[in-house]
Amino acid sequence: MPRIVIKLSGSYINPVQPPSAIESFARAIKEVLSMGFQAGVVVGGGPTARSYISSARALGASQALCDHLGILSSRMNAFLLISSLGEAAYPVPPTSIEEALRAAASEKVVVMGGLQPGQSTNAVAAVLAELISAETLINVTTVDGVYSEDPKKVPTAKLYKKLSYSQFAEILSTRREEAGKYDLFDTVALNVVSRSKILVHIISGEPPENIIRVLRGEDIGTLISPT
Repeated sequence: MPRIVIKLSGSYINPVQPPSAIESFARAIKEVLSMGFQAGVVVGGGPTARSYISSARALGASQALCDHLGILSSRMNAFLLISSLGEAAYPVPPTSIEEALRAAASEKVVVMGGLQPGQSTNAVAAVLAELISAETLINVTTVDGVYSEDPKKVPTAKLYKKLSYSQFAEILSTRREEAGKYDLFDTVALNVVSRSKILVHIISGEPPENIIRVLRGEDIGTLISPT
């Protein structure tokens, strides 16, 4: 059975979203299963995490504590998706590598949040993909691919349809990485996927059916590959 990992931005899965929005992602994931894939999903902390981190930072919290708050937020978001997936999902988000392996053995959808301070949920998704021997990681973000500049600020920014790992690394090197700000990808995640030659598709989650489109071979978003 082919395996994939889906990284979902916490902007899509959080308590501010209407239940119908979360259910739409659950339906897309169930369709992935109907296509014959075993799926792992990692959910980011999104606005919930950023809210806690902002307050904690203003109160003098350390970077490690801010990371931990982000982890807890992402796990709460993961529970929301698990609730929507019902019997299709492993009932709790694994909190360690060992738990993730046991959960994957159930062949249910493994839904995770963060694991440890200093590690983004993008990195967790990359590690999960490596653990279950997934060939593809679909990173579902709030933009429709990798751009030369932030398309929300620069309307003329160029969308890259395909990038090598090394080209993507150059782009990431110009971005700051800190708790709550791992929006696109990060260098730790890239190092993991590159060592195991895992293909990465970066797409928009609007609509959630974009996940299915990628698996059907449609040319959307940005593909990150060895060459």
